[in-house]
Amino acid sequence: MTLRKVLRTVGMVIAIAGLAFAHASLARAQATQTAVPTPTAIPTETPIPTETPTETPVPTPTAMLPTATPTPFVATNFTSGFANDRLLTLNYPQQFSCPDQFNEDLSYTKDGSGIDIPAQSNPADFQTPICQLDNAGIGGFPVYALIPMFSTNNDTNPDDAIACNPAFPADTLCGPALGSALITWFGDIPEAFKQAPTVAVQCPNPDSAPGTCTMHTARVDISQLLVALKVSPMATANVFVPEPNLSNVLSTIPARDINAHLWQVMPVLVTNPADWPPADGSSGITSYKRLKAAVKAGDATIYPSNYYLFFNSVVVPGRKTQ
Repeated sequence: MTLRKVLRTVGMVIAIAGLAFAHASLARAQATQTAVPTPTAIPTETPIPTETPTETPVPTPTAMLPTATPTPFVATNFTSGFANDRLLTLNYPQQFSCPDQFNEDLSYTKDGSGIDIPAQSNPADFQTPICQLDNAGIGGFPVYALIPMFSTNNDTNPDDAIACNPAFPADTLCGPALGSALITWFGDIPEAFKQAPTVAVQCPNPDSAPGTCTMHTARVDISQLLVALKVSPMATANVFVPEPNLSNVLSTIPARDINAHLWQVMPVLVTNPADWPPADGSSGITSYKRLKAAVKAGDATIYPSNYYLFFNSVVVPGRKTQ
C-alpha cells in the first residue's frame, strides 16, 4: 500500500471516531440538561374607562410600572392630581429637574464689569438647582400646579408662614421673615405659603411639612415672578422661598398612562377661593376646561417655569369628582 493510501485511510478513521464522539457528547448533554421553563407572559390589566381626552394623549416613551397599586397616597412616592374631573394618583419614580439653558444666568452672577455671566461660563449655576417660576423652560407636557394665592382669613401674622426646616438651604426665605415679606408684597399670607393652610392641598403629602413634597424641589426662585406681578421692578438676585402648597391638574388623561415621563410645571396663581378644589374634587378646578374658565374670568393666571417633574398618572377607579 502506498504512503498516500495509508494517510487517506488513517484520516477516514479519525473523522469517523470524531463524529461518534460528538454524537455521544450530544446525547449525554441532552440526557442531563434541565428544561428551561417558558417565561410567563405579564398579565395585562383591563383598561380603566376614561372620558375622551380634550387634547392629544401624552406619548409614553419609557416603560416604567408603578411601584404600588394606584390608590390615593398608597406610598411615599405618590401624590394625587385631577384631570377631566377625575381623581388621579401620580407616581414619581425619579426626582425633579430644573435645567439651566445655554446663555441663561439663573443665579444673577456678574463679572468684574457688571456683565451677567451666562451658564456655559459659570459652573456655579449648576451646583444648586434653581427652579425658577416665570421662566420659559424647555417646553414639554404641562402639569398645572394650582397655587392658592388667597388668604381665607386675611392672615397678617408673620409666624404663620412656612417655617424653616433642614430641607431648605440657608439662603431660603422662610419663617417669620417670609411672612413679613409676603405681607409686604400681597397684604397678607396666602394659603400657598402657610405652615398650616386652611384649604386642602395635594402637595405636600398628608402629615408632611410644607416644602417637602415627595421627589420635588424643596424651594423655588420667585424673582422673575415678582417682576411679572409688578412687586419688583426687575430681578437682580434670586428670591428663594419654600415650594408652595399646591394641587395638580393635567390637561387630559392619557389612556393607560403607566409609563413615566417629564412634565413641565406650569404654576397657576389661583386668587378666587371658590375655584379651589377640596380633597374630593367636588367643586373648583379639577379639569383643564375649568382651569381655562377661571383664567378667562380673571381668577387664575398661568405662568411657565423651568421646573420639571417625572411621573405617571393613573385614574382612581370610580372617583369621578364632579
